[in-house]
Amino acid sequence: MATVEAYAATLHDPYIVSRILTRQEAVSSSAIEGTHSTLDELLAAEETQDEGARTSVKLVRRYAIALESYVKRAAQLGPEIFTQRLVRNIHRRVMRDDPDYPDTAGDLRTRTVWIGGLDIAYSTFNPPPADRVAGCLSDNVAYMRTEGLHAQQQSLLTRMAIAHAHFEAVHPFRDGNGRVGRLLLPMMMAAEGRTPLYLSAYIEAKKTDYYAALKAAQQQEDWAAMVGFLADAVVGSTRELMATRKALERLEAAWRTRRRFRAGSSSLGALALLPQYPVLTIGRLAELLQVSFPAASKAINQLRDIGVLQEQTGYSRNQMFSAPEALSILNRPFGAEPLEPD
Repeated sequence: MATVEAYAATLHDPYIVSRILTRQEAVSSSAIEGTHSTLDELLAAEETQDEGARTSVKLVRRYAIALESYVKRAAQLGPEIFTQRLVRNIHRRVMRDDPDYPDTAGDLRTRTVWIGGLDIAYSTFNPPPADRVAGCLSDNVAYMRTEGLHAQQQSLLTRMAIAHAHFEAVHPFRDGNGRVGRLLLPMMMAAEGRTPLYLSAYIEAKKTDYYAALKAAQQQEDWAAMVGFLADAVVGSTRELMATRKALERLEAAWRTRRRFRAGSSSLGALALLPQYPVLTIGRLAELLQVSFPAASKAINQLRDIGVLQEQTGYSRNQMFSAPEALSILNRPFGAEPLEPD
């Protein structure tokens, strides 16, 4: 985490291009639970306000918006943010438009559930009965608020691991527990005044190890397994973040060599924005740069001419543009080396 803290201190954005990171987190965390969207689809849906987007893409977008909002609130409020009401509100925001969710989003479950097997007789783990969920969840959020000696005796990483394993064991909702539980991890970092790391891409890549660590913690009280997994996730995610940032910096430098740009031009301003907005419309660029629509359109055309941007819709109006070289860096499999720019 210290590497990320040192790097974040050099940036204007303390969340380190938080828009893309939160969207990648939403894509990966949702994919673990079987709700699939690509980053390209998600970014395109944001430009069109979900018009024409698949239901799964809309759900992932809702997750991304909730994540961004709650992480920033955690940074402002600190550990006091963690309450049972907060957990229920997160679940409500993430799950309320899921057509397959059987209950009312945000309501604690009222029936027995089990994990693994088609019948409880063959389950691999049994969460607490419904009448004990509220009490168990209250204990969980009190732990996240650091109410006790563990605040002085345990590191943030240890508390994150224990809180996460316990939350998933409580299983307070019929579905969506994984997404809510993983959303709480960067919130815990932000609440402690740390730069949040987004770990779901690592978890998705190491899903078998993740479930094994959860099982060891929940069934054998082998907390070291969960702490070790989370420590590896932090190290791996930090390396991935640094590799992505360096690759995007090299790409922007390569873009600048493709033509001569006038100092202070909209085209030059657009190049600096594309790592955060690799899919955008002319109107979005005009808004971000605070320039006129014609000025943004001219910048887009200049960047199309040198191969930085491509038009995606095939329409003459309501066009959308993407930076495929930036997307190739952002979309690469976890741990893969970024492609070098031409």
